[in-house]
Amino acid sequence: MAQVMLARIIEQSEQFGMETRAGDIDGVRIGGVEMLSLDDVAHATPGRLVIVLHSGPEQPRAYQIDIVIRRAIAAEAAALLFVGEISLAETSRSLADRGALPVLTANAAPSELAVFIDRLLRGGAAEAMARAERAVAAVGLAAEADPLDARAAILEAAGAALGIELTVVDAPAVKWTDSDAVCIGEVPVGRLLADQTDAAVSIALPVVAAILSRALQRESQVRFGPARSRADLIVEMLLAESSRIDALAVDAARAGLPVQLAHAAAWIAPKHRDDPQQRLPASIVAAIELRAFQLIDERDEVWHLAAFHDDLVMLASEEAGAANQQRRLRDVVEQLVAFGTGVAGDDWTFTVGLGTPQSGASGLRQSATEARITAETAVASGRLGAIEVTDVTGLRRVLLDFYASPLSRALLDDILAPLDALGAERSAISVRTLLAYLSNRNSLARAGEVLTLHPNAVNYRVRRIEQSLDLDLEDPDTRFALELACRLRVMATAR
Repeated sequence: MAQVMLARIIEQSEQFGMETRAGDIDGVRIGGVEMLSLDDVAHATPGRLVIVLHSGPEQPRAYQIDIVIRRAIAAEAAALLFVGEISLAETSRSLADRGALPVLTANAAPSELAVFIDRLLRGGAAEAMARAERAVAAVGLAAEADPLDARAAILEAAGAALGIELTVVDAPAVKWTDSDAVCIGEVPVGRLLADQTDAAVSIALPVVAAILSRALQRESQVRFGPARSRADLIVEMLLAESSRIDALAVDAARAGLPVQLAHAAAWIAPKHRDDPQQRLPASIVAAIELRAFQLIDERDEVWHLAAFHDDLVMLASEEAGAANQQRRLRDVVEQLVAFGTGVAGDDWTFTVGLGTPQSGASGLRQSATEARITAETAVASGRLGAIEVTDVTGLRRVLLDFYASPLSRALLDDILAPLDALGAERSAISVRTLLAYLSNRNSLARAGEVLTLHPNAVNYRVRRIEQSLDLDLEDPDTRFALELACRLRVMATAR
């Protein structure tokens, strides 16, 4: 059996409360362990750690301890270990110091101590199992700490038990089935790495990672639980009839949602490039939600996040009149979109609409509506992955809302279908020409100024367009429908 330094045994026996009561442990090597009664210590094997057994509930008296120490020194035992609390008199300390005999105490059953120390001495699989068991036990106790402190406590406890340093590195692409995966709920967030590895580390690491994952889930519930609980209320406010907004605002205020502030909304619409009907996997949605909460955790603004069908809605709330509120919202959204693209892959796009800051419960609803219309319009016009800002003019908002409807787009596309049949380039020229002509009350001269063309050239184009459409451009209803279709076409294709 190999010899092991006593200091290492004490270091690895933290769960037993082992501590030195007398003597110097520096340089002391242990070649074995044995359990002996008070009377048998004189027959101890030289170089071994002796666990002292005594009968009855009472601890040995001071004179008995003195006798045991003298006998252990005479037998050349490596160290003495008493179980439970003992009173070590000054004479006992002096004897141990003069005889260079370490005297230890521990709080555990003698047989449990003997088995553990024997494993350390034997090394190999037995020693690895002992260290791994110690690490798991230490981590279990550390996990009972305050949820916000459990992560650090677990890493420290496991590292001390294994004699290594453990860290968690961000790795969103890690698989939850990996042995070193650290997850929050169903979302893998990183890997648990050791600065050095051996058999004990390999055994303990998956267990430590699992306990750490549960602790992080509990921390997430404590830290982000209130914001998550308000998500359903936000969705209800977005869907409710206008007559119910005031009543919902009262419920929101009671739930901690500061409806009196100014709210800026971001509407995030995930879309697959090849299959627009495909839904983003739930695991990726959960990862994006978690990342969003992490991004806003330390910021000064009041933030909320809600899932709306397949989309996400993010709200930043501040005092009315706060400068650059939309800019700060965009900064967070850009980071979130970059993360989403990283975990979902290049086949997925995240199109974002940003609403203008609006105050109160109705303002929250208005900003979210603006953001939704802006995002849907960008998607409908093929600008996947863009981050679009809502225009501040009322007319553009009305047009965006109109164009966001699939039925409206189909009707307007039908009107311009004869021009689309001419080809992309000729269709674009025809739409711009027709818009310039109609928006200037059918004035060839003013349309020519807009298009930088001679009025006769404009007239030639308009007549050709009129023939292609087979419509009467003098009819008021026809002019209105055509101008609306052309204006929305130009707006939708503008980059």
